[in-house]
Amino acid sequence: MLPISVFIIAKNEADRIADTIQAIRSLTDDLVVVDSGSTDGTQEVSEALGARVIFNPWSGYGPQKRFAEEQCRHPWLLNLDADEVVPSALAAEIEALFAGGEPPRQAYRIGIAEIFPGESAPHPMAYTLWPVRLYRRDAGRYSPSLVHDRVDLTPGTTVGTLRNVVHHWSVRSLGDQIDKLNRYSDQQAIDLEKRGISIPTWRVFVELPAAFLKAYVGRRHALRGTYGFLTAMNYAISRHLRMAKHYERRRIQSLRRLKATGFGGAPQTPKAED
Repeated sequence: MLPISVFIIAKNEADRIADTIQAIRSLTDDLVVVDSGSTDGTQEVSEALGARVIFNPWSGYGPQKRFAEEQCRHPWLLNLDADEVVPSALAAEIEALFAGGEPPRQAYRIGIAEIFPGESAPHPMAYTLWPVRLYRRDAGRYSPSLVHDRVDLTPGTTVGTLRNVVHHWSVRSLGDQIDKLNRYSDQQAIDLEKRGISIPTWRVFVELPAAFLKAYVGRRHALRGTYGFLTAMNYAISRHLRMAKHYERRRIQSLRRLKATGFGGAPQTPKAED
């Protein structure tokens, strides 16, 4: 076994997490699943496949992954989501990386290539992210952000890139995707508020068409036919919701401040003189 701990955060992923776990069982003897309250049997499926399942209430993507990091035993960490599968070529590449002992770099980017329902592998032009997913635990930690899913590396860390990619089965259905993106936009609006960021109101009017073009053209969904158009629309709607919820939270806070200072509230009835 390699000196790698694999950690996965999950909630209600019983239909997908088995493929994720089975694909990487040969890479580790320390597989951690941090569950935030599944009701579909995710815990039982994971335990049956050899994972250590630990409950932790949902606290946002960054905090949840930080908690998962702390449960791992080995010096190297590999993070996967419950809808991501390591193909055999990538597993072999990771094994080869450790074949001669300690890898030459302290962190490695791995491509995450999206797969749509009905597809068996990523499209040749599939949109692919390249985050750090394999890293020494003393070289970085996940960001504490509620929504920004990234490893913050210590200064001086050298980073490599693996050739093969993770298969990302992110879309169960268009309806499920919208539900997921709607929940995510809630967290994005809260995160913006916590960080004291105020996006200009004019963005409300342009966010949806701009986001659609970003997905349809920039992320090459145009090459994926009708389904690509529909997923680009879902992405655009989610970005619009983020902006709308951010504007709404700012508006409510502004009204509360006005009321607290005596402006904007109901007219006050003058007190009768003694």
